[in-house]
Amino acid sequence: MYTYHSLKELFDLADKAECSPGIIACRAEAEESGKSCEEVWNRMKKTIPVFRNAIRQGLSDTGKSASGLVGGDASRLYHGKMRFLSPICQRAASYALATAESNAKMHRVVACPTAGACGILPAVIAAVSEEENSGEEDITRALFTAGAVGRIVAEKASIAGAVGGCQAECGTACGMAAAAAVDLIGGTTEEMGHAFALAVKNILGLVCDPVGGLVEVPCVKRNAFHAVHALTSVEMVMSGIRSVIPPDEVIEALNDVGRRLPVELRETSLAGLAITPTGRRINKRLEECARKV
Repeated sequence: MYTYHSLKELFDLADKAECSPGIIACRAEAEESGKSCEEVWNRMKKTIPVFRNAIRQGLSDTGKSASGLVGGDASRLYHGKMRFLSPICQRAASYALATAESNAKMHRVVACPTAGACGILPAVIAAVSEEENSGEEDITRALFTAGAVGRIVAEKASIAGAVGGCQAECGTACGMAAAAAVDLIGGTTEEMGHAFALAVKNILGLVCDPVGGLVEVPCVKRNAFHAVHALTSVEMVMSGIRSVIPPDEVIEALNDVGRRLPVELRETSLAGLAITPTGRRINKRLEECARKV
C-alpha cells in the first residue's frame, strides 16, 4: 500500500523504497485508480507539452486579455535587459507570467494546483529542466512529486483562494514547485521538505483580492514573483539552510491562517486592491461592459 496523509509519511515511504516521492505518488495513483503505473505515468507526461505550449503562447501573444487588464508583460520581461535577476530567474518569472497570461486569454493551461496559480510550477519546472538538461522522464517524476505535495496541502488545509486566501493558491503552488525543483536536481526528501517549508512560510497571510473578480490583477504578476520565490527557497536549502518549523507544521499554520482571514480577503473582491479607487473604476467599467453584452 502507498497511502500517505502527510509529507513525513510520503517522504518516509520514498526513503524506505529508495526512490523519489514522485514514484510513490505514481504508485498510489495507480492503486486508487485501478490503472497500471505506466498508464498513470503517461497521463502525467501528457501535461508537459500543455504547459510548454502555454508558455510559448503567453510569450508570443502580446495582445490584451478580454478585460484589457493583462497581456504582453511576459514578452517584455523575457526580452528585457536584466540588471539583477539571473538568467534562470528571468526565464522562470517570464514563463510564469506567460502561463498566467495564457490563462487570462482563455488558452489551455494546466491548473497546478489552480488556474490562478497555474504559472508557478510550470515555470519553475521549465526553467530548471532547461538549466539541468532534464529529460521528460525526470520532469514527469518531479511533477508527480509536486502533485503529491499539493494533494497533502489540499487534504490538510486548502488550495482554494476562496477558502484560504492567495496563500492557499500561490503559496501551495510555490511549495509544490520548490519540492519538485529539488527532486529534479536530485535532492533528498529532507531537502524537498525544507524547500517546501521555506517557500510556504514566507507567503503566509497573502490575501486573495482580485480586481473586478477576475483572476488577472494582481494574480498574473504574483505568479512571476512566486516562481522566483520558489527558486530562492531551493537555493537556500541546497546551501544547507533549513526551516525551523517542520513542513507538516507549516501546512497546519497555512490552514490556521487561512481560516482566520476575513471573508473579504478570500476571493470576494470586497477588500484590498479590489476596492482601491482604481480597482472600483475597473470593476464599474467591467460591469458596464457586461450589461451591454
